[in-house]
Amino acid sequence: MRWWARVLVVSVALCVLFWAPASGQGSAPTQPSAPVQAEAPKDALGRDTPRGTVLGFLSAARKGEYQLARQYLDTPLNVSAAEQLANQLFVVLDARLPARLPQISDVPEGSRSNPLALNEERIATIGEANPIEIVLRRVERTDGGPIWLFSGGTLGRIPGLYDEVLASRAGGALPGFLTNIRPGGVPLFEWIAILTGLPLLYFVIGLLNRLLTPAAKAFSRRAFTQSGFLASNALPTPARVLLFSVIARWLSSVLPLSLLPRQILSNLTAVLTIAAVAWLIMRLVEEIEAVVVRRMATSNAATISLLRVGRRCVDVLVVFVALLALLRHFGIDPTPALAGLGVGGIAVALAAQKTLENVIAGASLIFDQAVRVGDSLKMGEIVGTVDHIGLRSTRIRTLDRTVISVPNSQIANASLETLSARDKFWFHPVLTLRYETTPEQLRTILDNIRRLLTTHDSISQESVRVRFIRLGAFSLDVDIFAYVFATDWNQFLEIQEGLLFSIADIVSRAGTGIAFPSQTMYVENATAPVSSAGTMAVRGRAVLDS
Repeated sequence: MRWWARVLVVSVALCVLFWAPASGQGSAPTQPSAPVQAEAPKDALGRDTPRGTVLGFLSAARKGEYQLARQYLDTPLNVSAAEQLANQLFVVLDARLPARLPQISDVPEGSRSNPLALNEERIATIGEANPIEIVLRRVERTDGGPIWLFSGGTLGRIPGLYDEVLASRAGGALPGFLTNIRPGGVPLFEWIAILTGLPLLYFVIGLLNRLLTPAAKAFSRRAFTQSGFLASNALPTPARVLLFSVIARWLSSVLPLSLLPRQILSNLTAVLTIAAVAWLIMRLVEEIEAVVVRRMATSNAATISLLRVGRRCVDVLVVFVALLALLRHFGIDPTPALAGLGVGGIAVALAAQKTLENVIAGASLIFDQAVRVGDSLKMGEIVGTVDHIGLRSTRIRTLDRTVISVPNSQIANASLETLSARDKFWFHPVLTLRYETTPEQLRTILDNIRRLLTTHDSISQESVRVRFIRLGAFSLDVDIFAYVFATDWNQFLEIQEGLLFSIADIVSRAGTGIAFPSQTMYVENATAPVSSAGTMAVRGRAVLDS
């Protein structure tokens, strides 16, 4: 079973679970002190709702129980005449009533589509020469609650429509046993036509697919660089099912079939149409995903995973809408189920808030391409290379060769420094020369360093700057500034190493050296007269460098 079929089954189960409790709720008062009103007794024949009246009448008449069927009629006729009228009404409805029984209102008050006649329910308009409206009327009983019956105005026009139906059936050339044998109240030939015609119709559609497939292959090769889902079949399986359901529905409307076969075909084709349309949309989304992946020409697993998740979300949405359409077709109100799913969705969203935040942040990182696999970056105290970008977290391999998993939400909200995105590398050493360096030596060093940098192939000439900037505490400071063209950090270190060796040679050839931290102490000895004997102190000074 494919995944979407599992989703369909689970969704139906959820809808049933949510819908059943909601539909079984009574109208209990909200105030404890309010008096409890007695519920109206249920009608034994199911005439409490318009749909119950129509289905109950058809079921009784199809079995030939016209004594029971006449109780669904609002007529003052005697028993025999009422039973004959019930037979005529059944023949008319069986031949002409549209196969939309699930759409008939199933609430005691009816649909109330006509505000001027709230106690009337219009079921359908039938007849060709003299069309009439099939109307149910809500009648109050003396011994119970209100019930729905076929109105007297409708019943008065049934005999004329009955003669019209019989006239259309005259002149049939079918053998008697095919029309007289009626399994389930339906002529035998209609069951044979359905059981043999539907497989034959699908077989003909399969032959049509085989005839059109070579042309579809040629068109696919010319229109697309890559073969799509039309390359193997001109009519894919969902397209064949959709075409089958459309043709079968059309045949059921034009062929003189009884109401039960038409209703079966209507329900079958409705289910097949909804399923085929949903299937086609999912196949189309799958093809769009494949085309996008091919055009992006990317092997990024995160991007592919994000596209796959997006396609799954669309598939789930399509299945959900298909389920709602099925519920609507069978007359089930999906509002309670949607309310229950809405409350459950809020609970799930609150429980998965952090996960959804990380997934959304991961999607933004992938589409914005702020971080890519292989980037060297610095985020706070973390410095390393991006190994993998997932939907929830990003893995970074640090300089210690450990792996750190960072939630995508933190990366999206952090200030990132992408080291590998540099187009140039900054070469910025500060040269400290000894104080014994003469001005002539200093000028020679500055000129030679400028010449070195401006003639180097890997250095941006516009960025070169070499200046004597300060008299330091223990050195003469020279600021060296330049940008180096390099493909990566290792190449920059190699170029920087060669430049530093050349600068050291320039300093050495100039006859000076690199300063190192030092202090100078001045010691002073003074000689002063100390006695009348004429002893004198000699004043001198000694300089000690340390």
